[in-house]
Amino acid sequence: MAGVTQPVRVLVVDDDALVRAGLTMMLDGAPGIAVVGEADDGDQVPAATDAHAPDVVLMDLRMPRVDGITATRRLRARPRPPEVIVLTTFDTDENILHALRAGASGFLLKDTPPARIAEAVRQVAAGEPILSPRITRRLMDRVAVQAGAYTQATRVLDGLSPRERDVVLAVGRGFNNAEIAKDLGMTLATVKTHVSRILTKLDLDNRTQIALLAHDAGLI
Repeated sequence: MAGVTQPVRVLVVDDDALVRAGLTMMLDGAPGIAVVGEADDGDQVPAATDAHAPDVVLMDLRMPRVDGITATRRLRARPRPPEVIVLTTFDTDENILHALRAGASGFLLKDTPPARIAEAVRQVAAGEPILSPRITRRLMDRVAVQAGAYTQATRVLDGLSPRERDVVLAVGRGFNNAEIAKDLGMTLATVKTHVSRILTKLDLDNRTQIALLAHDAGLI
């Protein structure tokens, strides 16, 4: 029916049955969201994705057989993959950065308020990554940028136009498309075109990886 918006389809992946049950109960009661499946380990993600066609996967990091980082990397390497939000208990866990580099669109702590988790799911499904300024900044500051990473990042960014580099910097600062458009004096459509072109040129999966590249290059 015209005007009817389909709910965001969510797959919950966690080896703790109580966590899965709590997330499922909370998200199923949130407007515009439907939990379509669950998995208790990373090795079940491919089959669960094929069976339920989720838009967003909530992915635990630490699971006994296949961890969330590996599962995210494998999932994001597939054609037309769902978005991934990783979940963790500790904000000091540097594995979160590895998960973001594997293609996750962001992360949440497991003690995040229910309304914020639901909003994060809707935001990621709409193409906006979840980058908590407090947690992301702390994690990034703790990871020393190696000379090789800096050299590689700056070389990659050299292939962009000055305007595209402006957009990379804005994404790295955590701006959404509307904020970038206002800051750089562009239309929203132009910003989306630039972001899409940057992703294609740099062979990246999402905006989170653009932000990490900007960090590696010392832009933020």
